[in-house]
Amino acid sequence: MPGLRIAVANQKGGTGKTTLALNLAAGLQRRASTLVLDADPQASISQWAAMGDTGGHLPAVQAVAQDDVSARIAQGIREYRHVVIDCPPTLRNATVGDVLNSVDMLLVPIQPSPVDLWASVDITAAVRNARQRNPRLKAFVVLNQLDSRNALSRSVREALTELEFPTLRAGLARRAAYRSAAVEGTSVYGLGHRGKAAAREIEALIQEVLQS
Repeated sequence: MPGLRIAVANQKGGTGKTTLALNLAAGLQRRASTLVLDADPQASISQWAAMGDTGGHLPAVQAVAQDDVSARIAQGIREYRHVVIDCPPTLRNATVGDVLNSVDMLLVPIQPSPVDLWASVDITAAVRNARQRNPRLKAFVVLNQLDSRNALSRSVREALTELEFPTLRAGLARRAAYRSAAVEGTSVYGLGHRGKAAAREIEALIQEVLQS
């Protein structure tokens, strides 16, 4: 299985970016060595990892300076099979541009509401610009905080088409397990029975990513 460099980014906060990055990396770590680069100035993922998971359910996490991110990605992929980058919650940041120039794939977590989707439309232009320098870049939407009781509305589906890149079939439901994992300093894989449903979602997401 070839190594992957995956960025997780959105210009809007509160989309579940760090939750997706950490649990995605934890699932990849179960397959091959995986590194998370914390490029978000809020350092949420570093704080999460520092809480001290001792069960091997978290990948390696390293904070990265904004002016050093490209070099750290290159170094990381030499030392690990996979590298996941948790980006700053904005597109108007040179760091995000550097990341998109250096990765194979961008995952954009978005909550399934028209407001959240329309707030993310600008990411289409960012991807288009990045592909001029990095033609291999693939980009996908990951729907987060899905409520199984409610189908996607017509307005949400229309907003998704404006993003110009596809939405993965696998998404993340609104589950307490994701919040519990963050509080307890582990991934959903480390929650045992409480995290099984969430872990299945992450596994489905990873399988789709690896096949894309």
